[in-house]
Amino acid sequence: YNMMQNRTYLDWNATTPLRREARDAMTAAWDVVGNPSSIHGEGRRARGLMENARATLAAAVGAQSRNVIFTSGGTEANALALSNSLQRDKQAPDRLIVSDIEHASVLAGGQFDPDRIARLRVQRSGVVDLDALRPMLAGRPPALVSVMLANNETGAIQPVAEVADLVHEAGGLLHVDAVQAFGKIDFNIKALNVDLLSVSAHKIGGPKGTGALILAENVIGPRALIQGGGQERGRRAGTENVAAIAGFGAAVAAAVAGRASDMARIEILRDRLEQGFRQTQGKSQAGVIFSHDVARLPNTTLFGVPALKAETAVVRFDLEGIAVSSGSACSSGKVQPSHVLQAMGYGPELVRSAIRFSLGWETTDADIDRAIKAWRKLSGALLRTDETVLEQF
Repeated sequence: YNMMQNRTYLDWNATTPLRREARDAMTAAWDVVGNPSSIHGEGRRARGLMENARATLAAAVGAQSRNVIFTSGGTEANALALSNSLQRDKQAPDRLIVSDIEHASVLAGGQFDPDRIARLRVQRSGVVDLDALRPMLAGRPPALVSVMLANNETGAIQPVAEVADLVHEAGGLLHVDAVQAFGKIDFNIKALNVDLLSVSAHKIGGPKGTGALILAENVIGPRALIQGGGQERGRRAGTENVAAIAGFGAAVAAAVAGRASDMARIEILRDRLEQGFRQTQGKSQAGVIFSHDVARLPNTTLFGVPALKAETAVVRFDLEGIAVSSGSACSSGKVQPSHVLQAMGYGPELVRSAIRFSLGWETTDADIDRAIKAWRKLSGALLRTDETVLEQF
């Protein structure tokens, strides 16, 4: 992907380039003048573009079109989902449980009071601790539980179906932030048995600024965050962004069509990148590939070496023409330690060292070669060579 000449983009978890299909759909939609809430021909045409996208998205996750609520992105979808106004089978959660590795928009707690929010710990592997969840649910009032499908930093895939069984057995509801997993792994809202699912367009080649909250068939609510007109079945007021939604739908179709072949190839590239890291490390400088021992997204590696400062490495990679990340793009500008790695129990030196490489459908062998070559060049300059560290790959 030539974001600019001679650049290599390896920060696809932060955002993706706009797919040609999405661009074409948006360009066509900009010529549609009607308001999708108007009943005349122009309005119906705009509504048609939006409903086609809604149906495409619903089909991609095994949901009903009427249960797709378009939002301004994953953050708003998460905020909308975390509501004490939800109901399923006449059960309404009055408390919230979120895992320690959730996105900041989930950790914020949505519409729940802070004293009604509990945190679920994760294991060293970066996977939520089911044994810790059981006593949080047993013999207690019904809870809304929020566990992401795949972590945006480590790529670790969470045991969502098992979480769903525990939550529903206790009469609760489960929200899943699938923003980072969508388009990378195959999943179905019914098979996962989740009640609410958040997704975002710009992680799969769609435009920034649009996303969706998708409800299971038997879920009532949530209460609208934005009040006003009756758009989105009264669940999200405001005239919809028709062009962005059309682009979202086109991106979904393209992502689903190419997912199997793209991700198989990308996983091979990711593994070769990790092998390059291992081969570069000297005997006295042991590194860690976080969550390497559990199922991960095929495109993601989070890599750390003690004595390395992540922000320095990111800048040095950038000077070499390579875009990488020191963690979540939502917080990377603040240069703060990863709450995900802290929750996994890693010490400050490793937490400060973590660099994320995330690949996409346009990543090439040459991109991986360039990243490995740059790391070999940078590691000698950035790492101390006189320190033995116990952490191993």
